Amino acid sequence: MSKSKLEYIWLDGYTPTQNMRSKTKIEDNFSGKLEDCPIWSFDGSSTLQAEGNSSDCLLKPVAIFPDPARKNGYLVMTEVLNADGTPHESNHRARIDDDDNDFWFGFEQEYFIMDKDTQLPLGFPVGGYPGPQGLYYCSVGGKNTHGRDFVEEHADLCLEAGINFEGINQEVASGQWEFQIFAKGAKTAGDQVWVARYLLDRLTEQYGYYIEYHPKPIKGDWNGSGMHANFSNSTLRNAGSKEVYEQICEAFRPVAKEHIAVYGEFNDQRLTGLHETASINDFSYGVSDRGASIRIPIATVERGWKGWLEDRRPASNGDPYKIAGRIVKTVKGAEVTAAAN
Repeated sequence: MSKSKLEYIWLDGYTPTQNMRSKTKIEDNFSGKLEDCPIWSFDGSSTLQAEGNSSDCLLKPVAIFPDPARKNGYLVMTEVLNADGTPHESNHRARIDDDDNDFWFGFEQEYFIMDKDTQLPLGFPVGGYPGPQGLYYCSVGGKNTHGRDFVEEHADLCLEAGINFEGINQEVASGQWEFQIFAKGAKTAGDQVWVARYLLDRLTEQYGYYIEYHPKPIKGDWNGSGMHANFSNSTLRNAGSKEVYEQICEAFRPVAKEHIAVYGEFNDQRLTGLHETASINDFSYGVSDRGASIRIPIATVERGWKGWLEDRRPASNGDPYKIAGRIVKTVKGAEVTAAAN
């Protein structure tokens, strides 16, 4: 008889920023298939998801990945349900209106690697600052590059887990990095970002690090951290029309505050109009404009206005489920009247 370790991962009830929780279930002769992952329960009173006198919440498996760091292990992303089987109020995945997977998302997850002892980003000396920004972005060499071994190991773990992991690079500030995830289907994209984050956070336990997802952990003339959301649906991928793109971008303008409300806590500290951001109080879009709220990639234009858009406003601590759900709602609600060429 074989024994498998299934690590059930879920999001707790803390607001506005949820935390990952997980626990291990041992299954006999497990097939490795999602449909054979049983619904499990947990104590919701310990995660701000239930009262103590009625504390059971359910975990519904929605995605499964082999766990590269465990023998006979699997990572199981789950949705939280109430005891009656309805989606819990903290379950934002269940609210995404993309059951046909028409929406494709590419998330660019930025983050800082923090030293647990100094509580400073890698490369920051105690009581001072490293050299100014400029030489860290995509750098090589021990003077400006910090944490590469850790980042490379995380990339390998994600690839071994079967996550559609598309790349890594050091970012503009010292100790700041980024990884990219792409998936067809808004829910699937969110699943993969959360499991990639789980692997990242779990790996820090071996290094004496922790990950800082705050969008502006280092004040002053340092870049903050975002989670740019690249997105498309069949309309954007096949439009062939500048007018269609402009109409979809304009649909974001009247609901800008609704987007900001779910794009991550403390994002006002990052979206200042400086450091490659638009002001949180403005809405703009433009071709190849990294200072705009929404960038129209030059590749989209060169392909005859067939491609995708990049929303640059989401913060690094944002929930990809909330972000994708809000983008899907806005794009679906856009009044597209221009005919494709």
